Amino acid sequence: MKEKIASLNWDSITESMHEKGFAIIPNFLDNEQCEILKADYPNPTLYRKTVVMERYRFGLGEYKYFDYPLPDLIQNIRSFIYPKLAPIANTWMKALDINTIFPETHEKLLEQCHANNQLKATVLILKYGKSGFNTLHQDLYGDIYFPIQIVLFLNEPDQDFTGGEFVLTQQTPRAQSKVIVLKPKKGDVLVFTTNFRPVKGTKGYYRVNMKHGVSEIHSGERHTLGIIFHDALS
Repeated sequence: MKEKIASLNWDSITESMHEKGFAIIPNFLDNEQCEILKADYPNPTLYRKTVVMERYRFGLGEYKYFDYPLPDLIQNIRSFIYPKLAPIANTWMKALDINTIFPETHEKLLEQCHANNQLKATVLILKYGKSGFNTLHQDLYGDIYFPIQIVLFLNEPDQDFTGGEFVLTQQTPRAQSKVIVLKPKKGDVLVFTTNFRPVKGTKGYYRVNMKHGVSEIHSGERHTLGIIFHDALS
């Protein structure tokens, strides 16, 4: 996995992140890896918490937070992708004149989280059936947070399910919101901003807030794996 991540076109990914706040990496996981992640969904030993979304008015569906130690595949993705994303995040902080510098390694980021009592794993797997959806939100979990996250798509759209598009909203100051609708394929990874990104204006960079969610599933089942790089408060 380390070699695969290193071989990706990070110049193109970085450019897309700066221009749009998101980037799609196609064919990141193979079919077998997707099926293994889905097959492990019922295994209670892997997870620390299950959330039924309608109880909290988050949507309609279910998700589970993994417990530590994470499965090797997930741990490797989380550890090896982070150093590729940290320079993007640091560029954003500098552009917006925010006094935050993210460390080069994921281990160092987790040390910062743990010093702030953010000790719980935030990696989660989500499952939606017919009529399922996820309301617009941001995944922060504490004062220490990394502004970029990823989601891995484990089902084939229009084959395993219909509907269920990934939705991003962009709120530009003093303007109406922009909606971005994405339809990644099975095995693809979406890299996107957790909460905001810089946009260049006539007087320099300004902050644009973004949220994400999932549109209604019309049929079938949809699974995704979300990797947030910071930990959650205990």
